[in-house]
Amino acid sequence: MKKHLSIVIVILFSSITTAQKVYELDTNVPDIEIHQKLKLGGTNSKGEKIRVNNYYMSVGNKPVIPIVGEFHFSRYPKKYWDESIRKIKAGGINVIATYVFWNVHEEKENIFDWKDDKDLRYFLQLCKKNNIEVIVRIGPFCHGEIRNGGLPDWLMGRALNIRSNDPLYLKYVERLYNEIGKQLKGFYYKDDGPIIGVQIENEYQHSAAPWGLTYPGQPLEMTASERDMSVTQEGVGISDAVNPFLKQGNDHMKILKSLSQSAGIDVPIYTATGWGNAAIIPDESIPVTAAYAYPFWTPKRDYSPFFLYKDMHRFPDYGPVRYTPTDYPAFSAELGSGIMSVYTRRPIAVHKSFDALINRCLGSGANGIGYYMYHGGSTPKGKSSYMSDEAYGLPKISYDFQAPIGEYGQVREGFQRLKLLHFFVQDYGHLLAPMTTVLPQDASSLTPQNITSLRYAVRKKGNSGFVFLNNFQDDTTMVEQKNIRLKIKTVQTNIIIPEKGSFNLESNENVIFPYNLDLNGFQLNYATAQLLAKDEEQSVPYYIFFTPAGIKSEFSFPSNITINNLQGTSINKNSQRTLVSCNEAINEFKLTASGKMIRILVISKELALKMYKISINGKKHFIFSDALVLENGESTQLLQDGSSDFTIKIYPKTSIVPKNTFGNLTKLDNQRVFSSYKVSLPQVIMNVNSKKISERKWSLNLPSELPKHVNDAYLTVNYTGDTAMGFIDGELVTDEFYKGIPWQIGLRKFLTGQPQEMVLYFRPMQKNASYLIDLQPYPESIPDFGNNKEFLNVNNFTINVQYTTNITF
Repeated sequence: MKKHLSIVIVILFSSITTAQKVYELDTNVPDIEIHQKLKLGGTNSKGEKIRVNNYYMSVGNKPVIPIVGEFHFSRYPKKYWDESIRKIKAGGINVIATYVFWNVHEEKENIFDWKDDKDLRYFLQLCKKNNIEVIVRIGPFCHGEIRNGGLPDWLMGRALNIRSNDPLYLKYVERLYNEIGKQLKGFYYKDDGPIIGVQIENEYQHSAAPWGLTYPGQPLEMTASERDMSVTQEGVGISDAVNPFLKQGNDHMKILKSLSQSAGIDVPIYTATGWGNAAIIPDESIPVTAAYAYPFWTPKRDYSPFFLYKDMHRFPDYGPVRYTPTDYPAFSAELGSGIMSVYTRRPIAVHKSFDALINRCLGSGANGIGYYMYHGGSTPKGKSSYMSDEAYGLPKISYDFQAPIGEYGQVREGFQRLKLLHFFVQDYGHLLAPMTTVLPQDASSLTPQNITSLRYAVRKKGNSGFVFLNNFQDDTTMVEQKNIRLKIKTVQTNIIIPEKGSFNLESNENVIFPYNLDLNGFQLNYATAQLLAKDEEQSVPYYIFFTPAGIKSEFSFPSNITINNLQGTSINKNSQRTLVSCNEAINEFKLTASGKMIRILVISKELALKMYKISINGKKHFIFSDALVLENGESTQLLQDGSSDFTIKIYPKTSIVPKNTFGNLTKLDNQRVFSSYKVSLPQVIMNVNSKKISERKWSLNLPSELPKHVNDAYLTVNYTGDTAMGFIDGELVTDEFYKGIPWQIGLRKFLTGQPQEMVLYFRPMQKNASYLIDLQPYPESIPDFGNNKEFLNVNNFTINVQYTTNITF
């Protein structure tokens, strides 16, 4: 009897959960009021102007949403900077932010070092060459998990008060800025250079780093003015403490800006980290915001609010703030695309959180997005000490950050997922930036713990806009949203998405749907597909969409449009509209009306994740490949991990047959939509010659060099333990804190052309380790200690080859 009853309950519950639900949103609200109050902007030699109003930035009177990726040049080998910049650009980033760490460049007082991996000027030359803009974060305090937050050790021993208006401190800062100014000269926007902005200071009167000069067990003393010590916290967070020195803080920021300008640092945009009540330069800087879903500075894992839609223009994250938010655009400049480990806390950054966070920020009104970090690296050693933040317990070398691009240039899942949004913002940011955020009535009542309610928002201007939906929450799992139907109320009409039926939104996924969108004169009523890219310069303009995971794409157009099915679609037409349903992984159709024509390509998300933008004879094209595709001057570089055989698909099709510099290139026939080719390179097998010295120590023989068609070789170390260190010639060159993720080491930077030995030293995990709380969601990462108090197991070592070749058109 009980068995039959349970079956009835399951059936009833199933019927309830699958019932269709219509989510309504009334967009009949005034568009945002734009005013030009801020004292920011600049002009280049071509007369193009950068301006910033209270809502967005514009270039040449066209609204833009800058996409900023943090990459620290001094944490990466100089000889690979060009490749890394091209990787960053391939990911859709158009601005690089980089710190100038004072102590890295002036470790010894009066001796500035701008050579080798510290060559800021050469880094800027490469950014200009690759046509990517730069924001230079000039300090004097930086943080960046570097020793003393970037302040030199010797500053502690001088008769001054740091981070204050102390005349001697300001004299040192002035000297620093003059030295930085020499490196930046000629690279400013006004000179047609890449530098569009600088950041003054960092988290001033909000946060600080611990001094590296400390004693074990001693409470950490922070690198803050003694006046501000009581309101200074560790890490990024909410700060609602009463600070009697707010005015002095803003005044100090003004003085720093004046000193920078006296040093010749003249840029259109000055930024300041404005979260958590930090100081800014009122009306003369953009107060940027942050969001870290997996902080290491909190005592435990907890749900963050950063996946809930809000009006960020009115209510910035980590509020309260000391400025009027609506006077400034919402620039989310430090979005935690990854996180560092400290010895006691090792959060694992889920890469599906990266694009979910960007979806949420864009849907919430953010008109600038930036990542800390976008590209990891290795903290350089100083002459007197390690330059990492040892007092906080960071790795001495590794600054991988679990970033979209790793410590050794590895491209990860987050890189591919973010790329889809970056391409969208690049091509449609001018439409999105002026759009107002509209939220459902229950938005303010949702909590991060609520894993069942639909999270959605709209950005709109007039009667058109974009619907944003997010179904991700950190440190938990959202339930799949089933049978969703949207009703968007506009002045002219109501938009029902979809017209009939419903769609599902998978757990951990997010989507953006357009409505009432003008496609070069063709009206798109709505689409259950996400915009990816476009090219309106072609004789027949084309638009690329992708089908989100678990959703069937359909497009609604007015009935007066003629649609020709090229591949994969079915068409349903009545007197009110024409509906196009996409049935395959690759779909293409043409629209014709009043003598005009456009083309639409709809691809699966799986294929979209493999898309890269290139130029062929001055025209935009896209390559789809498992390989990483990097533009390299007149050629295109292909980097492929693991497999020596891979394919490239080119859209739109081209009659130009590419030539490759190495290996074989074979054209694939019967490709209706793409020009497709198979690339075959000679296979390389690299084995690891290892020797066990003891339970904790192993030695490995490194290759002398790599074959010319191998770009890098990644040593993967599978182990379960506490920490690991790698030595060459007795010198520590790499380290890692165990997180249950295989440790990967790029070998090319260490190879000298001569045989070498790398010694790996492992320490066992302790049964009572504090960081086990971060591994709890991944029980396979926690060993069975049994009756033992510690555990160490070194499983194996493998080498994965990254192949490279270049093609030209």
